Amino acid sequence: MVRRSVLFSPGDQPDMMRKADGAGADTVVFDLEDAVAPSRKAAAREAVRGVLDDPEFDPDAEVCVRVSGTETYRDLEAIADDVDGAPGFDAVALPKAESAAAVRQLRDQLRERDCVVPVLALVETARGVLNAEEIADAEPTDALVFGAEDYAADVGATRTDDGTEVLYARESVVATAAAAGVDAVDTVYTDFADTDGLASETRFAAGLGYDGKLAIHPAQVPVINDAFTPDDDDVEWARAVLDAREAADAAERGVFEVDGEMIDAPLLAQAERIRERARAAGIDV
Repeated sequence: MVRRSVLFSPGDQPDMMRKADGAGADTVVFDLEDAVAPSRKAAAREAVRGVLDDPEFDPDAEVCVRVSGTETYRDLEAIADDVDGAPGFDAVALPKAESAAAVRQLRDQLRERDCVVPVLALVETARGVLNAEEIADAEPTDALVFGAEDYAADVGATRTDDGTEVLYARESVVATAAAAGVDAVDTVYTDFADTDGLASETRFAAGLGYDGKLAIHPAQVPVINDAFTPDDDDVEWARAVLDAREAADAAERGVFEVDGEMIDAPLLAQAERIRERARAAGIDV
């Protein structure tokens, strides 16, 4: 599963949800939390279930539903009851995840409905950051998603353009996800009209080790996907390294040379990561 771009779509807007798949995102999230006003929650649940049940809705993207946190039981009752093991969604996003127990509780609520799907845990509070290791290690967790805006509000930080105030948490989340072997998805870039800023911010996130980034507008998706797509030089390097590995494996050599560069396990891992991102963009490596 590749999650370069994770696009949120308001759960009370069925037309937008149906169109979200056409944006080219790897994952689309039907949002029952922040994107929906409290007075619209019931209508949003019905709308999400209606889209998921529509036989003409046949998405290419992974479909995820972000439950509302405080009303998770009602959300699941509306979207996951009586689905005969085929809920129409591939994952559930848990907002403000702060413990492994919260992830397991969501899993148990899903199992009550014979629904087994992975959990994308949003780490967006101080306690969530401090408990990120146990959240990532929880069996249902398939990704940690960093939420900088809620995190900054929780700790009382002032948001700045360079993001220094959230850098510790941002790096902590990606390191924790890597240690647990789950995806790391970076925070939103709120100015959806600023494509240059988004591209720069996404390249920075990729450099930190993130696997993908949240999007709040369809126009952000191609910019994010492009930033996570390796350039031609990187693809050629990865291809040469991985080809040379086959010969090295046959000769039982753990370290080998490619164009004067000594290749060992860390560089092999980098080449494999480039291959994965290139394939997600339709590039053969």
